[in-house]
Amino acid sequence: MGGHARWALAALLALCASSQASSLRYCDQQAKLTAAQQDKLLRVSGIIKAELDRAGVSLAIISRSGLNLDLFGVRYSHAGLSLKASPETRWAVRQLYFACEEQQPRLFDQGLSAFLLGTDEPALGYISLLLLPAVAASALEPVALDNQRALNLLGASYSANAYPYSLRYQNCNQWLIELLASAWGGTRPGADSRASAQGWLKEAGYQATLFQLPLRPALWLTAFSPWLNLDDHPEEDLGQARLRVSMPTSIEAFVRAQFPGAERLEFCHTDRHVVLHRGWEAIAEGCEPGEHDTVVVLD
Repeated sequence: MGGHARWALAALLALCASSQASSLRYCDQQAKLTAAQQDKLLRVSGIIKAELDRAGVSLAIISRSGLNLDLFGVRYSHAGLSLKASPETRWAVRQLYFACEEQQPRLFDQGLSAFLLGTDEPALGYISLLLLPAVAASALEPVALDNQRALNLLGASYSANAYPYSLRYQNCNQWLIELLASAWGGTRPGADSRASAQGWLKEAGYQATLFQLPLRPALWLTAFSPWLNLDDHPEEDLGQARLRVSMPTSIEAFVRAQFPGAERLEFCHTDRHVVLHRGWEAIAEGCEPGEHDTVVVLD
């Protein structure tokens, strides 16, 4: 139990980690990529951008794998918003990250290629895209590109396992779901505030991802990390050794419920090929293509 608990909490700790510009340092250890691995991920990025262009959309909710969360049955750890009109570069990803040097969360616009380079397992990776109906995308894009509104939703204190209905902390995926709430519930007064966003999410029935830890004593390990906290979680959950945390899967489920017309594209890559799978069912483990999947062979 002890080893599993330590491993599980270590995974939760790094939820919002990703490789960024060399001037930024993160608290976790990123995989060191070879030149061949970097080249492959650049090619994967090009395939995804081309698919976004073909879809004729202006934005997409994007998630990537990066951490081994198999113990919880979770494939995706980090999500952001890929914007065609990004001020950084075409299809850059707007996201929250935690700047360890400054000891505070920041918003960062990161090129799609660099976003993929943040993976913890470059030999096998998964990327999910949600393409929104026009009405949802048109409401979301101006909010996402409005720096002040996006910053108004940035919490002051970071916690990797932040509870979704507390203002005390925030993680990367929680910022994103609050941004969606601000855009889609924006007729309410103060819609760009965290409190208003969380209120709308609760009314709309948003459910965060449930992490069930092996035993309650596993929660004691959070005392050894300043980026894991329990004082925002309900006592009822703590008593049952469970944590509710915003994750890409819970965000996707919420978007699907709100906008049944949303489309999902899932990519995976190995050293041999890239697979594109369309639909809400998960792509096969090991990046094995299905009958109707598109396969791009990597030379």
